[in-house]
Amino acid sequence: MDIHPTAIVHPDAQLGEGVHVGPYAVIEADVVVGEACEIGPHVYLDSGTRLGKRVKIYKGAVLGTAPQDLKYTGEKTYLEVGDDTTIREFATLNRGTDYRGKTVVGKHCFLMAYVHVAHDCLLGDHVILSNGVNMAGHVEIQDHVGIGGLTAIHQFVRIGTYSFVGGGLRVTKDVPPYVLAMGEPIRYGGTNVVGLKRKGFSSRVMRDIKRAYTIIYRSNLLLKEAVKEVESRLQPSPEIRVIVDFIRKSERGIIPLR
Repeated sequence: MDIHPTAIVHPDAQLGEGVHVGPYAVIEADVVVGEACEIGPHVYLDSGTRLGKRVKIYKGAVLGTAPQDLKYTGEKTYLEVGDDTTIREFATLNRGTDYRGKTVVGKHCFLMAYVHVAHDCLLGDHVILSNGVNMAGHVEIQDHVGIGGLTAIHQFVRIGTYSFVGGGLRVTKDVPPYVLAMGEPIRYGGTNVVGLKRKGFSSRVMRDIKRAYTIIYRSNLLLKEAVKEVESRLQPSPEIRVIVDFIRKSERGIIPLR
């Protein structure tokens, strides 16, 4: 380990092999830092923080502090960050409440400067949050999602896998998988063609995804009826099942067409 002499590390913190701790960083008791993590200068890791391996945290980021929730009464909760995730300058990540018990950021995520991840949020793997993305509590972001800078996300919103949300938006409804979210107020902007191509989706799969959303958004059917129509007209591929399952579980409703 390489711990700068000005850093303060509680004796009850657990640091793995190859950890680097920069100047004036503070690591409290009951913090677990995995192997080969890099903790930058002035970083604060509060009690209950759990870092996987090779996590990089840049200057001034604050992780694992108490939820900004008036219902929180001091119960023991956690913040978990997966392997190979990068957290840039001055990001703030709160731990959970007794609702879920933890806030989770997955593996290979990239959280840029001034991002805020609130209590009980769940982020999947390979999530990219641009500068200044701010989310309220209980937000769920699935794998391979990208979100543009300065976007605010309402509590309990769900954002589906492989979707992309533009910058400077207010996300007040669920964003289905594989789509673009754009405009003010936020709306469906088509399938995430560029993102899906980059991730190696075949032309056939992309065509089926587009057909599914044509039925959902342009058939003039009620949403429940449109979902049934998707199931009856399209082959039950994994991608189609993901879309159908996501929409059926939506409690806030999905973003509109216009």
